[in-house]
Amino acid sequence: QLQLVESGGGLLQAGGSLRLSCAASGRTSSISHMGWFRQAPGKEREFLARTIWTGGFVYYADSVRGRFTISRDHAKNTVYLQMNSLKPEDTATYYCAAGQVGQSIYNYNYWGQGTQVTVSS
Repeated sequence: QLQLVESGGGLLQAGGSLRLSCAASGRTSSISHMGWFRQAPGKEREFLARTIWTGGFVYYADSVRGRFTISRDHAKNTVYLQMNSLKPEDTATYYCAAGQVGQSIYNYNYWGQGTQVTVSS
């Protein structure tokens, strides 16, 4: 089994920055891709960014490209999401996930519990 634990969420003002972390434990050798998603109340879970676990390729949703950066520290089994120039519409619960290549939630079969990000205007 693989466990994912997010951290780093919080409350901040618009224009600020935040870095989320996702620590993986257990069968980390089984990880192919890692992704970040978010879900706002009443909305579907939205893809944000993904990376190959062994590094190199990254891909972003248009809504966050240029503001968010996904990275990973293989030695720490941790994936990060650096979020800059945050807006009130970025308010959501943020999830990391492990799975196969793609932007659909169905490409990922392991999920963290989520961390809340609230951006005030």
